[in-house]
Amino acid sequence: MEQTEDYRYLDSNLAHIREELDRACREAGRSPAEVTLLAAIKSADVGQINYLHRVLGVCDVGENRVQQLLARYDQLDREGLRIHFIGTLQSNKVKYIIDKVDMIQSLDSLGLAREIEKQCVRHDRDMDVLIEINAGHEESKSGVAPEEAGALAAAVCGGDFPHLHLRGFMTMAPRSDEDTYRHIFANVRTLCRRIWEDTLGRDSPMVLSMGMSESYVPAAAEGATLVRVGRGLFARPEGTGAPSPACVPSLDGDTKHP
Repeated sequence: MEQTEDYRYLDSNLAHIREELDRACREAGRSPAEVTLLAAIKSADVGQINYLHRVLGVCDVGENRVQQLLARYDQLDREGLRIHFIGTLQSNKVKYIIDKVDMIQSLDSLGLAREIEKQCVRHDRDMDVLIEINAGHEESKSGVAPEEAGALAAAVCGGDFPHLHLRGFMTMAPRSDEDTYRHIFANVRTLCRRIWEDTLGRDSPMVLSMGMSESYVPAAAEGATLVRVGRGLFARPEGTGAPSPACVPSLDGDTKHP
């Protein structure tokens, strides 16, 4: 597919984000190499995604919407690309993405775990998963309550889901100021490490996915191993209009705009 837009603004966006991550990590006594940058691609177009991957070497992308993933999956340059599902996932949609993603970051119930396991069996594959924690107890957001995360982790790792591999945890903090973000992320880090080490008895590295465009700096300072950045990464220069969103076919055959 020919590149018709000048995507070089992504170079400076990415450089700025990496500089911010490097600074946050070094101030916290961490190596920047400990933090993976995941491009949250909900508002990105295929050209941006492919440029970011092919030219700039970003290998992890996160999709929020099942329909959007299906609509553009075949247009993505997928060699070396790791696709994460990071949005709310309904059990009846698992079958559509099970063979297209490398990790599901939004596992929040045993019912969803059962469906992922069932579809893994049908497709003869395993799936890496993260348990999503609703750190702010927000009714509008998915995720298991922090006090219930340990029980869900123990159940997922208890032997009933042999095709699921729990790699860690994901959270999304309520919009706030930097000090509050740091407090929330520090609490999630402490909780997750306790579950990982004490409840599950693991000493292997744990994935801790937290922090987005407005909060990736405090997240990195508080121990995130993966940050999910969208707007800050894909923002076009002022005065340049974004292309009209592509029509996305719905799962029932209708056409909807994302």
